[in-house]
Amino acid sequence: MTRQYLLASDFDQTLSFNDSGVVLSELIGFHDFHDKVKGLSEMNLVQQGAELSYLILHDPDFRRVRREHLVEAGKRIRLKNDVALFARALDNLSEGYKFHFNVISAAPQEIIQSALEGIVPADHIFGTRFRYNEASGEVDSIIRASAGWGKITVLEELRANLGISHDQIIYMGDGSSDLPVMMHVNQYDGLTIAVSEAKFITRVAKRTVLSDNAMSVLVPVLEKVMQWDSAKIRRFFASYGLTLLEWEKVRTDMLTIQDSAEQVAAAPAS
Repeated sequence: MTRQYLLASDFDQTLSFNDSGVVLSELIGFHDFHDKVKGLSEMNLVQQGAELSYLILHDPDFRRVRREHLVEAGKRIRLKNDVALFARALDNLSEGYKFHFNVISAAPQEIIQSALEGIVPADHIFGTRFRYNEASGEVDSIIRASAGWGKITVLEELRANLGISHDQIIYMGDGSSDLPVMMHVNQYDGLTIAVSEAKFITRVAKRTVLSDNAMSVLVPVLEKVMQWDSAKIRRFFASYGLTLLEWEKVRTDMLTIQDSAEQVAAAPAS
């Protein structure tokens, strides 16, 4: 029997180098996107990851955004190396395994679909969906935002449709908006993979892979799920014309140590 797995991925900074909000801001001539996001984060007004969608809906500087801007922004997104190869490799894995690759992200759906056109089918992409005003083209409302806990809802719907158990879920992401879904997947013995060095995500993810090549995420999948050894993994990459030039497995303890003021004050004089 073929073993079915759901492999779900975030988009911004997981499959891409760019943040969708930055690219869209540059497109419409606005250059203070990070300050806007920082303000929203400090107020805890929206779920982390959904800041761009909130700005498009409510902020005067982003009310000019139309569907065509989102599509054009997607075309300008710089994807990580070999994203297309990664998607093809998942389809070609043998030995009785089938991986259903889906993208779940708080980024606007039009941006993700445009960026991944010809790589990931549109019906496998779950981003934030807008309702548009037919007359003006403005965003009227948000139909659904795949941010924070919203990602869990999408993930569970996909899992139910595939008819697989929780331990056959693989999720990869890079930021704070991925924490709820990673904790959910970990709770049911699924596999979580962080693709950034951010401490809050690496502490939760079961594996961390740092590379500018999307194919790198296959390493923990091949090791953990398919039980391949390093030699077989290297041969697999070589079959696609790739060489694992540097592969360092490192566990790092990050410590900050300082003198205690109270202990210093209480220490007897010499």
